[in-house]
Amino acid sequence: MNLGVIGCGKMGRALVGGILSAGICSPDDVLVFDAYAEASDSMQKELGVNVAQSNSEVVDGSEVVLLCVKPQGFIEMLGEIGDSSSRLLISIAAGIRIAAIEKATEDKHRVIRVMPNTPALVGKGASAYALGSSATPEDAKIADALLGAVGYVCQVEEKDLDAVTAVSGSGPAYVFLMIEAMVAAGIQQGLSPEIAHNLAVQTVSGAAELVIETGDAPAQLRENVTSPNGTTFAALQSFRANDFERVVGDAVTAAADRSRELGKG
Repeated sequence: MNLGVIGCGKMGRALVGGILSAGICSPDDVLVFDAYAEASDSMQKELGVNVAQSNSEVVDGSEVVLLCVKPQGFIEMLGEIGDSSSRLLISIAAGIRIAAIEKATEDKHRVIRVMPNTPALVGKGASAYALGSSATPEDAKIADALLGAVGYVCQVEEKDLDAVTAVSGSGPAYVFLMIEAMVAAGIQQGLSPEIAHNLAVQTVSGAAELVIETGDAPAQLRENVTSPNGTTFAALQSFRANDFERVVGDAVTAAADRSRELGKG
């Protein structure tokens, strides 16, 4: 597979690194371009990929193109590649709808829209994608392989990507906030900042891994560790007294609503 990448920022680098590590492509089969030459040159030095001189050169030389460009200027960038013959374009640009991409490229290309998240940077991402009007089942298999190289991947309808954004796209920030709060509370209880940080981070990581490895429902695992009138019971009672589930639900709703607003332009 000849793979093109437009945009060599953190997410572009993460995707290419994972794809190469998985053996889906060799560095010689990857052609990249970034408006900032330093970014593409850095990716070349780090991963051994080839560097193009323009967006159109990437598309002309590739079967599949990852569009890892920020939403600002994204549509203008598409105007530079519209004349190429049909390619599979996989976009990770937040808030840019499939219809807008297809229109900007005059329906010449097959489009897949993806919502990834930042843990892809360490191979632990969660990505969901939606197929455009002319994307094929074979294109879906390609998306599964490429995105699966950096974590979990699933296919959804485009209308569900706002919810995906709210749960997994923005979700890492919710977990980071929880870790911050746990660290601060640990320090308040007398722990050193380093020990509080390490304990909180490992607890969150270990709890997530326990869900994955056991296959048990989070509710069951919570019950397993909660003794009647014990310390965990006291903490959970405090969470519920402060309506923890509603706070989380409101945050997810706010993120989904904002995603819908951005999608309207």
